[in-house]
Order: sequence, then structure tokens, then C-alpha cells
Amino acid sequence: MMTTKLRVETGSVYSRQEAAEALGVSLSTLKRLIRKGHLKVSKPDGMRRVFITGESITAMLQNTLVERGA
Repeated sequence: MMTTKLRVETGSVYSRQEAAEALGVSLSTLKRLIRKGHLKVSKPDGMRRVFITGESITAMLQNTLVERGA
């Protein structure tokens, strides 16, 4: 089964599930990235929903050090 990754648009807003799909990671990995501060999110007061901007996803990827052999 072939899946295609979601294309990240800098002006768009994504749910946790959409961001995980775009990054090719599990939802639990995405939550860990958020908890460790690698990915910035916004969560309006009184809401459970979390919003992740395309800019935040792009910034995290640009600031990630790629290790040789990883």
C-alpha cells in the first residue's frame, strides 16, 4: 500500500494527525516532539484541539541536525 505525504504549506494550519502524516511519523512521536519543544503549537484557551502551523513544521525541519549514519 503506497501512501503519499501531505505537502506542508507555510500559510496553513494542521491538526496533530495531519502534521504527523506530513512528517511521516506516528502520532505518539509527534506528541513527543511537541512535548520536548521541537515543534511549536498553539492551543486556544478552553479547547483540547492543538493547531500546528506550516511555518512551525518547516522551522523544526530546518533546525534539525541530520546525523551521519542515522
